[in-house]
Amino acid sequence: MSSPRYPLRINVGFILHEEVGYNHEFSFDLPRAVLEDDLELRQLMGTITIGRTAQGLLFTGAFSGQTEVTCVRCLKSFDQNLAWDLTELYASSEKSASDSGLLVPEDAQIDLAPIIREYALLEVPINPVCRPDCKGLCPVCGQDLNLRDCGHRPDAGGSPFAALQDFLKP
Repeated sequence: MSSPRYPLRINVGFILHEEVGYNHEFSFDLPRAVLEDDLELRQLMGTITIGRTAQGLLFTGAFSGQTEVTCVRCLKSFDQNLAWDLTELYASSEKSASDSGLLVPEDAQIDLAPIIREYALLEVPINPVCRPDCKGLCPVCGQDLNLRDCGHRPDAGGSPFAALQDFLKP
């Protein structure tokens, strides 16, 4: 099925020769998957079902994994859990190609790594936070306020919104 060198590459040739409506399921359980230079997933698990359609092969699946991100408040690295569903159509000819432009290659070997990478990157939060009550860093001295309070207080008068405080008073 898949090789150790390319664990997300699957041979779909036998599915192409089946009748429309045929389905086959593949499961993945990888302790580590490096998807290009910008994404490493740990504990990548998932199942993908490939269905034969008149246009080609319909891939539907659900995946989960973890990746390391940096908290935008305290700048510490932590593991972010990700989970996503995917649906893609690999057309058997250019005539039946969808907007994605995915075609079944002549050798019928499909590497799912690029698609899994795209879907996983969409699940990474834009502003990851290590925990909801993270206090972040002091803007004056840079002290991690989760560890101890440095005593600095924000200057309310320096904010461009300070004038709006008067409207909040009864």
